[in-house]
Amino acid sequence: MGDHVTEVTDSSFEKDVLQSDKPVLVDFWAEWCAPCRMLAPTIDAIAEKYAGSAKVVKMNVDDNPNTPHRYGIKGIPTLILFKNGKEEERVVGAVSKEAISRLIEKHLAPANT
Repeated sequence: MGDHVTEVTDSSFEKDVLQSDKPVLVDFWAEWCAPCRMLAPTIDAIAEKYAGSAKVVKMNVDDNPNTPHRYGIKGIPTLILFKNGKEEERVVGAVSKEAISRLIEKHLAPANT
């Protein structure tokens, strides 16, 4: 795991993700999941790129069954972007760094109101 990615658990999810003052990208993954392992360097790069403006965390679905169940995670890797305690975006499967960047960028820009 990269320097800017932290591991969250069922018990820390509320504090680390839902109560965060920044958008949080959660990577739901498992050790045995080949696409999850392929995505790991991309997740690390995204975390480094957005350090300071967004948080990037990983949750091992085998070690933490409650949160994935609560959010209906059926396949992994699943990336969910949370903002202000709510799910804003969800992507299932290995996706490009560009696609993840676009997803995060949408929620960093000031609202057009």
